[in-house]
Amino acid sequence: MVSKSLRLSTTNESQKSTVRLIANAKLNLGLRVLSKRPDGFHELRTLFQTISLADWIDLSYRPSRVREITLEANLDIPHNLIVRAAHALLDEAGIGGRIHAKLTKRIPMGGGLGGGSANAAAMLLGLPALMKRRIPLAVLSRIGAGLGSDVPFFLHGGRAIGLGRGTELYPLPDGPSEAVLLVTPGFPIATPEAYQTISANLGAESASTAAFEAQVWQGEGRGFYGDKRGSLVNDFEPSAFEQFPQLAAIQKRLWATGASPAGMTGSGSTMYGIYGSKQDAESAAAKLQQWKTLVVHTVIRRRFRAMWFKQLGKFSDGVMWPPAV
Repeated sequence: MVSKSLRLSTTNESQKSTVRLIANAKLNLGLRVLSKRPDGFHELRTLFQTISLADWIDLSYRPSRVREITLEANLDIPHNLIVRAAHALLDEAGIGGRIHAKLTKRIPMGGGLGGGSANAAAMLLGLPALMKRRIPLAVLSRIGAGLGSDVPFFLHGGRAIGLGRGTELYPLPDGPSEAVLLVTPGFPIATPEAYQTISANLGAESASTAAFEAQVWQGEGRGFYGDKRGSLVNDFEPSAFEQFPQLAAIQKRLWATGASPAGMTGSGSTMYGIYGSKQDAESAAAKLQQWKTLVVHTVIRRRFRAMWFKQLGKFSDGVMWPPAV
């Protein structure tokens, strides 16, 4: 969601530069969980999509020989990835600096929307521009993967296939922007706990992979949504729905209001439905008033990059990616 209250200022090299960064959330339009890898992570097959729901990070950087990183936020988040990302970038650049970040958290925590990873990626894209250091995308991806499996995707935006632990990414055609209804049930699901409770069928890697490939190859746009209900499979859903029956009830209500697809994003707990228009999504939201709902839209890659070039302004040449001068 692009903010109209963009604040951007810079003076000389001895003074600080300030910018507001927009960290978009994501959906997993299907998520297959296969066997464990030698590194302890699970092998995944997923389809990522950025959406307009976003956190805001007001970021300032002042060159300095010493390192000072401070964070203020409207929610207390232990081991915040914003700070870890800032340290990693200063380590990579081999410089000091005084960094202050103010986080306005709008993406629900524990909802499978990737808020923490989006915040980390926003720092990886925005801070080098303020430092006037162009760090190659491959290096940012490596740093991002060390922070979290979803972080590398947020360096790209749009729609992409995620393989491996989710860090091996391949772009897909964006298609048109689509209306999305998010339904928040009122409780989080911690990702580590979700992996502990999931009943992954470890003997069905080839079948799961073949089904995932078939659904992705079906076609562009709404052709990606392949089964009889118009949803890609999320292997976290059976255990989550058993533990929290209201999630299954929300999915049925989304289907009943015309959503295609409708499902759970990531390891949950946020449910989503995709509609033909914003008006359809708003009409559906009016029928699900017992839960917290929000109408957003998908953010295509071209729009995602244009937003970043705009918000970084004079700190970016507006051409090269990742953005920097």
